[in-house]
Amino acid sequence: MSRVLLVDDDALLTELLTEYLTAEGLSVNSVPDGEAGVQEILSGQYDVVVLDSMMPKMNGLDVLKNVRNQSSVPVIMLTAKGDDIDRIIGLEMGADDYVPKPCTPRELLARINAILRRAQQSGEQTSSPNSISVSDVVLYPAKRQASIKDVPLELTSTEFNLLEVLMRHAGQVVSKETLSVEALDRKLAKFDRSIDVHISSIRHKLGDASLIQTVRGLGYLFVKN
Repeated sequence: MSRVLLVDDDALLTELLTEYLTAEGLSVNSVPDGEAGVQEILSGQYDVVVLDSMMPKMNGLDVLKNVRNQSSVPVIMLTAKGDDIDRIIGLEMGADDYVPKPCTPRELLARINAILRRAQQSGEQTSSPNSISVSDVVLYPAKRQASIKDVPLELTSTEFNLLEVLMRHAGQVVSKETLSVEALDRKLAKFDRSIDVHISSIRHKLGDASLIQTVRGLGYLFVKN
């Protein structure tokens, strides 16, 4: 049973989400503030974290900043509707996805299941090679690990998924629509900039922006040297 942590000070919303997600077969725990959230996340007990951006004691962005250098657990940010700045900053700091509030339990469940399903599919690709190697980058799908020039890459779950899709199609332009479906397990929403922000983060971590090229109007290309 997959374990979900809710970090949110909205008691009514937390109760609603807990009841709904539990009924859908997930094990759910919740904490009401950011400081407690950091401790729970770093316990390593959870498969997905749902993190509110605005909370007492420590806001969601500060929580994310505190845990990202120690944990790669997938994080879904809950952000105020229309607050694009918080969404972009959250993605840049390592959030895997975001859902604007007020959100429906069904929408949140779909985002959680997409993350869980993608991680499971990546680990079950038994017909695929044990590793994928392109341009000094080596990716191990089953272990969900990657490195460049033998230096480990600290990728979030979504960043790993995107890099995997690009490397499997190395030398070919991959559209944002394809990346969204194959890496995020959902259709690309209008005006959704999450793919661009994640790609920017991957480039930074690779230390070589030229490895992933933007093909204007078409998508992204992982370069084969």
